[in-house]
Amino acid sequence: MDNERFNRAVYVISVAAELAGMHPQTLRIYERKGLVEPSRTGGGSRRYSDADIALLSRIQELTNEGMNLAGVKRVLELEAR
Repeated sequence: MDNERFNRAVYVISVAAELAGMHPQTLRIYERKGLVEPSRTGGGSRRYSDADIALLSRIQELTNEGMNLAGVKRVLELEAR
């Protein structure tokens, strides 16, 4: 998959949540905590990319291992370096 397509924000929150295997409210919580930053349409609707879905899967992996969201945020910051 090319980088432009991977980063193109196309999924509405319900589809992104289904692809990531979580509830849409969980995505909203992750956004409030600064873990994911979906794109917004002109009307303010969230749009998620394949890159966002991959990030959500990584967040879920870390939380399933017992890490709290503050810890997840720190790990993601370190991995982004």
